[in-house]
Amino acid sequence: MFKPVIGLEIHCELKTKSKMFCGCPNNSDETRPNFNVCPVCLGHPGTLPVINQKAVESVLKLGLAINGEISPISRFDRKSYFYSDLPKGYQISQYKQPFVEGGGLKGVKITRIHLEEDTGALSHDKGNHTLVDFNRAGVPLMELVTEPDIKSGEEAVAFAKELQLILRYLDISEANMEKGQMRVEVNISLSQDNEMGTKVEIKNLNSFKAVKEAVDYEIKRQSEVLEAGEKIIHETRGWDDIKRTTVSQRGKEQAHDYRYFPEPDLPPLDLAEFNLRELKDSLPELPEEKRIRLSRNYGLTSAQADILVENSEAADHFEEAAKKLDKKKTAADYQTLFNYLTSDIFGLMAEKKIGIKELKFPPSGTAEVINLIGENKISSRIAKDVLKEMVETGGAPSLIIESKGLRQISDVGEIENVVKKIIAENPKAVEDYKKGKENALQFLIGQAMKKLKGQANPDILRKLFGDCLSK
Repeated sequence: MFKPVIGLEIHCELKTKSKMFCGCPNNSDETRPNFNVCPVCLGHPGTLPVINQKAVESVLKLGLAINGEISPISRFDRKSYFYSDLPKGYQISQYKQPFVEGGGLKGVKITRIHLEEDTGALSHDKGNHTLVDFNRAGVPLMELVTEPDIKSGEEAVAFAKELQLILRYLDISEANMEKGQMRVEVNISLSQDNEMGTKVEIKNLNSFKAVKEAVDYEIKRQSEVLEAGEKIIHETRGWDDIKRTTVSQRGKEQAHDYRYFPEPDLPPLDLAEFNLRELKDSLPELPEEKRIRLSRNYGLTSAQADILVENSEAADHFEEAAKKLDKKKTAADYQTLFNYLTSDIFGLMAEKKIGIKELKFPPSGTAEVINLIGENKISSRIAKDVLKEMVETGGAPSLIIESKGLRQISDVGEIENVVKKIIAENPKAVEDYKKGKENALQFLIGQAMKKLKGQANPDILRKLFGDCLSK
């Protein structure tokens, strides 16, 4: 039986105002090619790099967040190779003394976190030309390397998603995979009887779906090769999104000898110069801490807490609204709030293609709707209409209800008259109900609700139908 042995290398562009070693803007939205460049990031002779302090602090924050060990002294190294997207002919990276070693996340041990500069971006036109845009060259790039503790594509995705969340919570990277701000590389081999197999690298996976599918495919491919009595080739492979397979790119015997040596233009960094205690104290509540607290304080399931944790702005909206619920709030009230937020409000936001920060009403408006439902002043049907109007106009729930005449009808006499009329108009449904068909009752209630424009108190309506039909 073969056992997968998987490690990840994850590159993330850091969110800084300027590039890693020069003053050029770090702007991923710049559409003019080769606009954010200067002699330093283009590697002109005689230019000297200056370390971006914010980038260093960002890596240290991540190291503290994953309980890594901060190196007392760290230094940069030159990684020498030739490629058309590398203007200097070398990349300033870290080899022997990274900023962070150790730590862990989602049960996976972390080997190291280091800092380097990104390369330019290549694009291929329809002819025989390749175009180079150096706007990205020199952007601060963090690389995190894990131990080979991962066993499946699902585990690889879980780790990468949690890292993405942490980067966003720390506000050090957008980590948008579609924009190339987070890139995943996988090292995978199959072991048998504690004997390690030959490692294969899969490069530049740019979506979580690609990560899972590439890992699962490669496990299957390597298993089939070994079961056929053949050997795994030590190579680099890529992921073909169309064929949904990994494809060979180059054998490792063709791999570069990077000839690392200490960067002569940059001194070693004494990390005691950075106030690590202050950085530690500045860390926000992290995703796992938030999950635990949301479940404990509001009775949410782990799956519900996950939904809010994945969108910190939604979590903030939920918690602010929860504070405004009636004083006698219960776990059921929190469930109602969660359901309306993540189903109705999220759905309306998706229709309008807006984020939660772009809502025209505050969390207290959401809470008011939930309170009105709890007080039997509006039905769930009316609540949906009110929320839709709130998203459109930003109006207060009570004013919308008043202006549109949406308040729930709780007058027993008025509802009873409608119930009797519906029963008289639908003898077939009445007969079906008396034969034990529960759907018939739902049909009758639906007809009454339609006549009452969804404004009847559903509890009163159901009771009156029960009373009238039992006579």
